Amino acid sequence: MALRSIRKYPDPCLRKVCEEIKEITEETRTLAEEMVESMHAASGIGLAANQVGVCVRLVVIETGAQEKEKKPVVLINPEIVLVGSEDIGEEGCLSVPGFYETVKRAEKAVVKALDLNGHEMRLDASGVLARACQHEIDHLNGILFIDHLSSIKKRLFKKEYLKESKENK
Repeated sequence: MALRSIRKYPDPCLRKVCEEIKEITEETRTLAEEMVESMHAASGIGLAANQVGVCVRLVVIETGAQEKEKKPVVLINPEIVLVGSEDIGEEGCLSVPGFYETVKRAEKAVVKALDLNGHEMRLDASGVLARACQHEIDHLNGILFIDHLSSIKKRLFKKEYLKESKENK
């Protein structure tokens, strides 16, 4: 399998709303496999397709909170259909390396999606898995976790992060 390069903020691909996958092909399966490999190589727990430059509605997640199998979850055309009470927790992002901040998310989420065989599935997620689902589905809608920050924290982020990015080039 080939590793895919993970796009970094402010790459414009991260701001695109991804297209629905109409047909699950071998190309879709290969993309999912390569995304899992890339996520593992970057020590992440989730990855959306637009983070690797492909603007389709596909995410992979592996938090260690899944069932006994501890296999990555592949969600095609995922949508959140129900959320529970709010929780505040720290988040980071493979597309915004080195930056972590607390973000308010639902503590529980029910996600409807297709699996790699085209079967409809429902994922009842809580804790880290619910947070990861919300984070990755946000990516598919062109939303980054930094968009959930207060205006003051956003300004500080942009000032510091972009300054660091320029210095590291």
